[in-house]
Amino acid sequence: MALRLHTYWRSSASYRVRIALNLKGLEYEAIPRHLLRDGGEHKSADYLALNPQGLLPGLEDDGLFISQSLAICEYLDEKYPDPPLLPGDPAGRATVRAMALAVACDIHPLNNLSVLAYLREQMGQPPEAVNDWVRHWISRGFAALEQSIARHTVEATYCFGDRVSLADVCLVPQVYNARRFDTDLTRFPLIVKVCSCLEAQPAFAAARPEVQPDAE
Repeated sequence: MALRLHTYWRSSASYRVRIALNLKGLEYEAIPRHLLRDGGEHKSADYLALNPQGLLPGLEDDGLFISQSLAICEYLDEKYPDPPLLPGDPAGRATVRAMALAVACDIHPLNNLSVLAYLREQMGQPPEAVNDWVRHWISRGFAALEQSIARHTVEATYCFGDRVSLADVCLVPQVYNARRFDTDLTRFPLIVKVCSCLEAQPAFAAARPEVQPDAE
């Protein structure tokens, strides 16, 4: 059975998994789930039967269903270890995981679609206040991540060391979000430089939201 990825073109968590799949050279069937149409296709009964959280992405692999983008990426890394997304030593793996989690757990959740909808609809915040919220939390997270990259990068080509890692897989989609919300990135030259190097690689370019079949 082919890999099947439940995805949405502009979901940054789905974007991460698309990058990981591409880096591994894996073919997969994309199952688009529009986050806004008809109240959100990720809330449909058939998808909730697979994933009670109703979140994207979700990966199906021969009867197995996996949710949460980092869990999916690590599953792919263990099942298809070449090229690896994590360093070979415990310290390196811990460092890369910490950088990836800084994005996936601390930055991204605060600018997720459901959070922004709550700010607008339940708390009555105007669009510019919501956008300021997004920029604040991205900038705060990037300030720390910039320092982490400075400690561990080689010539500002990757987040860690001299090869692509799970940290890079998380960084690029978050920079995409930052640009969507007009975040000032001039304070983060290393993040910008690393992201530029990564975006030029085929595996990252093919995962870009604008080139997905369900892109609007």
